[in-house]
Amino acid sequence: MSDPASNGVAGLECAGVRKTYPGEHEFCLGPDVGGLSFSVGRGELFALVGPSGCGKTTTLRIIGGFVPADEGTIVVEGVDITHRPAYSRPTNTVFQSYALFPHMSVGNNVAFGLKMERVNRQEKQSRVAEALELVGLAGYERRRVSELSGGQQQRAALARAIVKRPAVLLLDEPLGALDLQLRKQMQDELASLKTSTSTTFIHVTHDQEEACAIADRIAVMKDGRVVQVDEPFALYRRPRTTFVASFLDAGTIIRGRTVRRADVVEIVAEDLAVRVPAANAQPGVPLAAVIPADKVQIDGVGAAAIEGASATGTITRTVFTGTSLVVYVEISEELAIKVSVPTQDGTPGAGTALDVGTRVRVSWRPDDVILVDDSDTGPTLPDPAPADSGRIVSAA
Repeated sequence: MSDPASNGVAGLECAGVRKTYPGEHEFCLGPDVGGLSFSVGRGELFALVGPSGCGKTTTLRIIGGFVPADEGTIVVEGVDITHRPAYSRPTNTVFQSYALFPHMSVGNNVAFGLKMERVNRQEKQSRVAEALELVGLAGYERRRVSELSGGQQQRAALARAIVKRPAVLLLDEPLGALDLQLRKQMQDELASLKTSTSTTFIHVTHDQEEACAIADRIAVMKDGRVVQVDEPFALYRRPRTTFVASFLDAGTIIRGRTVRRADVVEIVAEDLAVRVPAANAQPGVPLAAVIPADKVQIDGVGAAAIEGASATGTITRTVFTGTSLVVYVEISEELAIKVSVPTQDGTPGAGTALDVGTRVRVSWRPDDVILVDDSDTGPTLPDPAPADSGRIVSAA
């Protein structure tokens, strides 16, 4: 995706935002001198992910006007709304708790915001019907909230938010209270809703799989900072730091002594050394390597062994996920390589038994290994090199 502002005015721009709470001496959001900054394209679904306490919900509340920023600006479609109260901002929020009025019908819940704005009856009815149609609840106007399922209540909450036609719709972990099946269903609903409106979506979640399923781009946050913004596939295939790789579970992280030569960086771990071209490595920066689990092959299982780097270890654990079998192969006391084995009819491909305690050989292609920044401050690496950059990986 191109720069969000390259095709005109951005849907949302946060510039230099910083926040500290009473009694605290350090900024919990935007601790760096430049503060927290990012731009979202108009009509884009932009996700904020990260561990608890990283600042993603605080960011959402500042955008919505529920929490004032100490520094920085919030601009929506070219208009500075930094000092506007929440009720006068072109934003609306869908909360995890839904916050529906139980004594009102679905139609009255959805119409509540329009009633407060004194919208005339005919327009109100038209917009409520349109919003319910968009979320798949057409004909539910007279239903009581208590008569709706959890997924239907979430749709009603979405309808109440979009009926006011906000420029930016803020989603504060709205799917967190739903079971797995309903979450998957609502992910599809959100993706469909995005294509049906010109609204900009800001989606906060701790579930990286959910973010990847519906977002155009994802911002990964840590300690009040945005450490990487990218499209979902790029985040997994080109994480810039060990934190991002670990949070997304992008693969096995190889840490060790870093040896720098003329054109090669070697990460030397116990019983394994990973050699990577030094073109993307800044001098003096701690580095690590990441081997994606789905790029590792167990000899004798499925496809033929990969001609490349390899190591031998013992299977210590297997986890069946439904579509794959995740196998942990212990190379040493300090290192286990994670392997994702596709399943056929619920079982791995024919070949070596994948029982705990079995000795196996694993292999992977050099080009599939990712070099990442292992410093605490990251990211310091430039934009990651393409997949065909000729990385070299070898076993010690």
